[in-house]
Amino acid sequence: MIQPAILQWEDGGQTHSAKWHSENGIAPHKKIQVADDTLTADIAYRLACEGTAMLYKGDFQNARQLLQALVRRVDKPSKKSTRVDRVSKEKTKSPLDTFNLHRLAQSQRARILGMILIQVNADHSISLRRAPDVARACSQAYGEQSGSYVISLRELLGVISAHEWRKTGVQVLTRDDEEVRIHPHYGVFSPVRSEYIDLVLKAPLPSAIKQSSLAFDIGTGTGVLAVVLALRDIHKIVATDLNERAIVCAQENMNHLGLNSQIEIQKVNLFPEGKAALIVCNPPWLPARPSSLLEHAVYDPESQMLRGFLVGLKEHLLTNGEGWLILSDLAEYLGLRTRAELLNWIEQAGLKVIARLDTKPTHQKAFDKADALHAARSKEVTSLWRLAAK
Repeated sequence: MIQPAILQWEDGGQTHSAKWHSENGIAPHKKIQVADDTLTADIAYRLACEGTAMLYKGDFQNARQLLQALVRRVDKPSKKSTRVDRVSKEKTKSPLDTFNLHRLAQSQRARILGMILIQVNADHSISLRRAPDVARACSQAYGEQSGSYVISLRELLGVISAHEWRKTGVQVLTRDDEEVRIHPHYGVFSPVRSEYIDLVLKAPLPSAIKQSSLAFDIGTGTGVLAVVLALRDIHKIVATDLNERAIVCAQENMNHLGLNSQIEIQKVNLFPEGKAALIVCNPPWLPARPSSLLEHAVYDPESQMLRGFLVGLKEHLLTNGEGWLILSDLAEYLGLRTRAELLNWIEQAGLKVIARLDTKPTHQKAFDKADALHAARSKEVTSLWRLAAK
């Protein structure tokens, strides 16, 4: 049994301790200073840059304001480099260099902004002035606790935000003038990019569906694509995932939408047993190493899930069945994967491309010229690859 990480700090001449929790996998901080409302943003920023975490004991809303002040300081352009110098450097960088530097900058930013800490009681309450009621949000994210624990304020705000998403849900489509909403859980990728959902709605169903109305949804996450397939009148869908949070989330969404008899959720790696007329997979789009538990929906190290799906697809397809691979080509523009590599993996798996449906992303970052990856994002195309056995 894995022992929980323990955080220790000095306060009033006494040593205190509590369980340390970090979704980013950050080890317990060694240097901790108790802070209150007298701490200025400039001093807090210096301490954070030096590697000293601050356990906040003052007013909760003041702690939030302090975090916002740190954000402004972290995101402020450096005076050491002129605009001309920056433009010159940008021209000499490769897309892969730009991506790696962006990831490094994001990691450093997260490290600094994660230095403000909050202690949460075993019942998920917070003993600070003007602290919000976060018990339900934290209970949903972390489950029951036997004692108090410490997390970064930034992570706590993420938990609160995820709770609001879970309550209100995300509208994915309209059926008979009624909204169909998916309710994402903390740690499960939210289906906010609607373009890939539209592709699954529009792609022609394979002829094999007429003989066997069975589909698999590989790596279901919130269950959104399984729901879309169900609304396309496929009689039976088996949705799989390995992430326990995803399994719980998908099952809750099926319960909410009344689709339990049509959609079965299984905790397995990639494919369930048997063969299907249609197998859908929307793997993480970027072949890079995730730096936290929450990034596994975005980053697929060495394209492991993508390649696993392609390798196993043929043996799980019925005659005249199809595999639908939903994938962005952003990785190609970032220098992380080439189109030739993807086509070679498809060929080696004994598959052929029947057709490809393309669409352009509509999310905000695709149009944000200030984004470090805008050059690649502006060219991005999301595709649904219709694959079949040779």
